Amino acid sequence: MAGGAGLSVVFRSLPPPGRAVPLEIDFAEAHATAIVILVDSALAADAPWLAYARSLGEQAEATGLQVRTFPVAIEHAVLAPLDMTEQALRWDQWDGDLQTRTKQLLSELTYEYCRMLRHFLEHLRRPEQDEAALEAYLSKVQVFLSHSKHDDAGERVARLIRDRLHAGHGLASFFDVHDIPAGLRFHKVLLQQVRVSAMVAIHTDTYSSREWCRKEVIEAKRYNVPLVVANCISNLDERGFPYMGNVPVVRLDPDGPDRINVVIARLLDEVLKDYLWRCRIALSAATADPAVTFIPRPPELITLAALPPEADVPAPMVVYPDPPLSAEEERLFAEIAPRVQLRSLTEWLSGAVR
Repeated sequence: MAGGAGLSVVFRSLPPPGRAVPLEIDFAEAHATAIVILVDSALAADAPWLAYARSLGEQAEATGLQVRTFPVAIEHAVLAPLDMTEQALRWDQWDGDLQTRTKQLLSELTYEYCRMLRHFLEHLRRPEQDEAALEAYLSKVQVFLSHSKHDDAGERVARLIRDRLHAGHGLASFFDVHDIPAGLRFHKVLLQQVRVSAMVAIHTDTYSSREWCRKEVIEAKRYNVPLVVANCISNLDERGFPYMGNVPVVRLDPDGPDRINVVIARLLDEVLKDYLWRCRIALSAATADPAVTFIPRPPELITLAALPPEADVPAPMVVYPDPPLSAEEERLFAEIAPRVQLRSLTEWLSGAVR
């Protein structure tokens, strides 16, 4: 689950000598803590473990929304003895083999972690607003499905993804003109939704040739929103749109889209990474030079479009998540924009100079 994102994962499975349960969890060691309790028949039959789990839940509730407890029912009839009021994830009711259910669990938890991190960001901005924080925590992550209507696959795949989102997660999908209120100018609503949503670009044969599809991708890149490309090419794309790179690409057969869950899971990963990045920047960049621009993915040439003009900032710096950019990419930036400095977050924090 950490997936290179720098998340600290700590296991509590064995008690130390002289104890019946593992050590307590110090919530002060992290800005946000998620406790995942895997509840099987062995735990449900162990009184000290049940008390330990309930105690963690009570402590989490008393701490606030920055600490959440997620019980996972691995087997049937284990939640009654657990006797916790937190809503459980029902592994025992999911279909599929171990690998399929593990992927579903990771996706469900990833979405919940996104909600936690969004609450943490709101708390940093408005630390005094308890009720407002709860409202923000319960709000959904919007998903924008960018697709072409000029081939059979585009709209069909978009509908399938939307239906899967509504069936499996608390993700609200923004689906083109069907969700635009009457009387509003559709182009303004579309671009506004791109700026505030995570986006799936459904890359079918005609996608790159459509003006509004290209506009949506450019807007997503300019505003650095989480973006995943679903590769649904069935024959050929006459001219692949150059700004669809630098993001995850998932193959999705337009004639048998059985990998929709993979697309959704990857999008959730990107949303989680985006929130983690924003949290890190909020905590470490309070005294950053105004010339520094923080972006949530490796820089590309379109990044230059969002930088301040040279008259205002002669030597801007772009800071991005680790690892550092490859040498060949840095050389290209140096040739095109020699005034721009590129640093990974670790390089920037350490004060690296080149």
